[in-house]
Amino acid sequence: MAAPTLLVLFGSQTGTAQDTAERIGRQAQRRRFHVRVEALDSYNVVSLISEPLVVFVCSTTGQGDPPDNMKSFWRFLFRKSLPAGSLCRLDCAVLGLGDSSYPRFNFVAKKLHKRLIQLGANPLLPVGLGDEQHDLGQDAVIDPWLSAFWERSLELYPLPRGVSVLSEDVLLPSRYELHFLDDVTNGLSLEPPDRDTPLSAPPSQLHPFLARMVSNQRVTHSSHFQDVRLIDFDITGSQIQFSAGDVVMIQPQNSPEDVDQFCQLLHLDPDRFFTLTPRDNAPVPARLPQPCSVRFLLERFLDISSVPKRSFFELLGGFATNELEREKLRELSSAQGQEDLHSYCTRPRRTALEVLSDFPHTTTALSIEYLLDLFPEMKPRSFSIASSLQVHPGRIQILLAVVMFKTRIHRPRRGLCSTWLASQDPEQGVVRVPLWVKKGGLKFPTDQDTPVIMVGPGTGVAPFRAAIQERVSQSRRGNYLFFGCRQESMDFYCRSEWEELVRAGSLTLFTAFSRDQEDKVYVQHRVREHGRLLWDLIVNEKAHFYIAGNAKQMPAAVTDALKSVFESEGRLSAAESEELLAELERLGRFQSETWS
Repeated sequence: MAAPTLLVLFGSQTGTAQDTAERIGRQAQRRRFHVRVEALDSYNVVSLISEPLVVFVCSTTGQGDPPDNMKSFWRFLFRKSLPAGSLCRLDCAVLGLGDSSYPRFNFVAKKLHKRLIQLGANPLLPVGLGDEQHDLGQDAVIDPWLSAFWERSLELYPLPRGVSVLSEDVLLPSRYELHFLDDVTNGLSLEPPDRDTPLSAPPSQLHPFLARMVSNQRVTHSSHFQDVRLIDFDITGSQIQFSAGDVVMIQPQNSPEDVDQFCQLLHLDPDRFFTLTPRDNAPVPARLPQPCSVRFLLERFLDISSVPKRSFFELLGGFATNELEREKLRELSSAQGQEDLHSYCTRPRRTALEVLSDFPHTTTALSIEYLLDLFPEMKPRSFSIASSLQVHPGRIQILLAVVMFKTRIHRPRRGLCSTWLASQDPEQGVVRVPLWVKKGGLKFPTDQDTPVIMVGPGTGVAPFRAAIQERVSQSRRGNYLFFGCRQESMDFYCRSEWEELVRAGSLTLFTAFSRDQEDKVYVQHRVREHGRLLWDLIVNEKAHFYIAGNAKQMPAAVTDALKSVFESEGRLSAAESEELLAELERLGRFQSETWS
C-alpha cells in the first residue's frame, strides 16, 4: 500500500502562514505522508482537480485582501467559468491566520473555504480561524485544529500496515544539503547583480533596484523620544513608476555585529562559500546566489534577529545534547508550554540569536545544513511612498519611524529595517538600498473637481504627502488634511511644507497636538469639530475620505467620529449612518490603510 499524499499550500505576507504550513509539512512527514509545501502562486492551480488531499493555510492582508503570493491563485479560483463540481474529488481543509482587531478578520480563509465548497470540494473539518489577539496567539486555534485534522485524515488515509508515526525524538532530514567550496574563496562577489543601470523590466523582489540614498534627515526634534526620518532615494534609470497611495518595498540587512556574533556561536567562517542541493526537488531559494557565501546568507537572507516561533524550538530541540537544555526546549515547543514560551520569548521580544546564546550546548551541536529550516527568510518591509514623481522626478521619499523600545531584556529592542536605514549616512559614502514598488491600497480620484479629505496622524501622513504633491502639481483644489502628533514643537512633520501650501490656498489643514494642553486632543476630535464642513463636502461635493496610520485605536475612533457627523449634521439614525459609510466604502469614497 502506497503512502498517502498531502499538498500544503500557503498564502503568506509576513511569513507566519508559511511557518505554519512548513510545520504541517513536518507533521505529515512523521505520519509517513508524501508531502509538498508550496506557495499558492508557485503551484499550477489547474492540477488541483487531481489532488487527493490539500491543506490551505492563508493570512489576510489590508482590508480583507489575499497575500501577494496567492493573488494569481485567488483570481483563477474565483473565475465564474469554473464548473460547480470541478473539485469533487478533492478532500481539503482551510486554516486561516488572522487578527480580530481588524474588521475583516480571516476574510480570505472564510471566503476560500466557501468557494472550495461551491466547486464541489469535500472539507474535512470547519475552517480554522487563528487569532493573533488570543493570549497564546494563533496556536490556541492551530493546535486543536491540527489534532482534529490528523485524526480525520488518518481515518481516510490510514498508514500502511506495519508502519507507525515517527517519534518527535527523530530528527527529520534537512531540506537542503550544503557543500562547502574550500577552493572557491576568491573572485566571488557578495553583492547581487548591480541594478542601478537602465533595466528591461521594472524591479521586483528577485531583481530589486539598488537605489542610491540621497539624504537621511531627522524630522523630529533632537530631544524627542521618537526618531522619525525623511529618506530620499534616487531611482533614475530604474523604470519605476508609481502614483500616490503606492508603496515601496525595501529589503533590509542584518547588522554586522549580529552576523559576527552568529558566526562566533556556530564557529562559522563568514567568507567561506557553499552550494545548496535540495533533497526533495524543492527549488533553491531564488534570492540566494549559487555559490553563496556564509556572510551573504546571514546578512541578506536569514532572519536571525526576528522573534522565533514555536517551530524554531521544536527543531532546535532535535540537536540538544545537554539534558537540561533538551527538557527546556521540549517544554517551550509543547502545547502545554505555550504560556512559558510567550513569557520567555514573545512578550519580551527575545530574538533567535539571543535564544541561541541561551542554549550554548545545543547551538554548538547545530548542523549548518539546518539553518534554512531553522530560520525564516528575511521579509521585505513596505513603506507608503511620501512623494510624487511630478514634484520629485526620479526620486522616492519615505517617512520612517525608527522602531526602538524596551522590555525586561536589558538590551533595547530595535526594528531591523528602520534601524538599518536610519544608521546609513549618505554623506559618508555611497549608500545603496535594494527596493521595488508595488500598488498600494489607497486609490485617489482622477476627476479634477473631487475633493479629498485625508486623516493621517504621525507617519500615516506619508501617502497623503504624496497625494497632495501630486494634486497640487495638477492645480487641483479641495485638499483637506487632518494631521495629528504629540507636540507642535517636537513632531510636526513637514510643517513648513504644509504651511506654504496653506498660504498658497492649495491646502486646508487641521492639526491635533495631543500633549500640548491638559486634555488630550486627537484627530477624531477635529473631525467632530468640523462636522458641518465634512458633511457638505461628502454629500454635496462627493468628496473622498481617507484614513492612514497605526491600526490600534485611531482608525476605529476616526470612523466613529465620521458616523457621529452623519448623525448630527445629516440627522441620520445610527443604522442609516452605518449604511452610508458602507455605501461610501463600496464606491471607493471611504478608504483606509492601517498597519500594526
